[in-house]
Amino acid sequence: MPKVGIIMGSTSDMPVMQDAIDILREFNIDIEVDIVSAHRTPEKLFDYSKNAHNRGINVIIAGAGGAAHLPGMVASLSPLPVIGVPVKSSNSIDGWDSVLSILQMPGGVPVATVALNGAKNAGILAAQIIGSSNSEILETIIDYKESLKQKVIDGAKSISTNK
Repeated sequence: MPKVGIIMGSTSDMPVMQDAIDILREFNIDIEVDIVSAHRTPEKLFDYSKNAHNRGINVIIAGAGGAAHLPGMVASLSPLPVIGVPVKSSNSIDGWDSVLSILQMPGGVPVATVALNGAKNAGILAAQIIGSSNSEILETIIDYKESLKQKVIDGAKSISTNK
């Protein structure tokens, strides 16, 4: 069974990261959620990053605010794909520090980066990565995207003046 690891730097990131948890549950993908601080628990970060694949995790979503070192540090240590979620935190410079810290990774250490507070898209991207080699998850993604299309069509019908 595919599994996504969802980590964040502190409990204050949970309201944003909940969107990734919710969408992955909607897709019936197992998740493992934890708090892993790059600055306050570096030993835990190293252990988590180096061993996530041994626990059956396929993709890691890492949310962080402020200096936002968590996604990049995880990517430097893990063989798994890492998706970074910049979080606009109370100590943030309008979120830009988090976005740039996650986005501007050096060559050889990729982190897929979603929009500020974009945890839902991180969850969808993680499912798409898994779906590239899992036909059941791929079908779930296809159905989800079709439902998005249908919502737009239904919305257009509800406001149409040409009824």
